[in-house]
Amino acid sequence: MTIPNLEPGTLNSAPHSCRLAIKVIPGASRDEICGWLDEMLKVKLSAPPVDGRANDALVEFLAETLGLPRRAIVLVRGETARQKLVRIDGLALEDVKRRLGKPD
Repeated sequence: MTIPNLEPGTLNSAPHSCRLAIKVIPGASRDEICGWLDEMLKVKLSAPPVDGRANDALVEFLAETLGLPRRAIVLVRGETARQKLVRIDGLALEDVKRRLGKPD
């Protein structure tokens, strides 16, 4: 049996993938979407910004809100910053915006 030569990155590639800029407000009274700042989603999280807990809460919140598994949400940039960039596997950007309530 022969294994076909695959180009790098083809084994785990999702049919749709997008990136989303997010401004996170940690330490809030509850987890919620506050709205949009142009193309950036604003999210309040109850988790404190300590030991990556706010990042974990963000991934969990987005996965639950979008109806995706946690593994589909990846923090690309902003591990210690309030402004973050996440990759979302399995949805196109238009679908993500629609599910998160971005007005047209």
